[in-house]
Amino acid sequence: QVQLVESGGGSVQAGGSLSLSCAASGGTTRTYAMGWFRQAPGKEREFVAAISRSGLTTYTPDSMKGRFTISRDHAKNTVYLQMNSLKPEDTAVYYCAATNSADLFRTPREQNEYDYWGQGTQVTVSS
Repeated sequence: QVQLVESGGGSVQAGGSLSLSCAASGGTTRTYAMGWFRQAPGKEREFVAAISRSGLTTYTPDSMKGRFTISRDHAKNTVYLQMNSLKPEDTAVYYCAATNSADLFRTPREQNEYDYWGQGTQVTVSS
């Protein structure tokens, strides 16, 4: 069973950048599509980005496109989320998720498509 651990969260001023990491253990994630979600206080969990098992396909909602970039390093069993031009509304707990995928290019966007979740890392953006 895959375990996911997020890191890299913290506090930053608006306009700043943060890079989140999600390290997987307990098995290789080469057959897993990976995603990032976030949950702000009092709000539902929201999809942020996904990357296919091959790493060749990514998806980011239009609202985050150009600011958030997902990537992965198969050798390190790690997925990254680079966040630039951060806004106070980006404040949330960010979660990493994984799902086994036969499709090399699939980028799951719904929470119920993922089987494994990390504990989350807090990101706080101040104005």
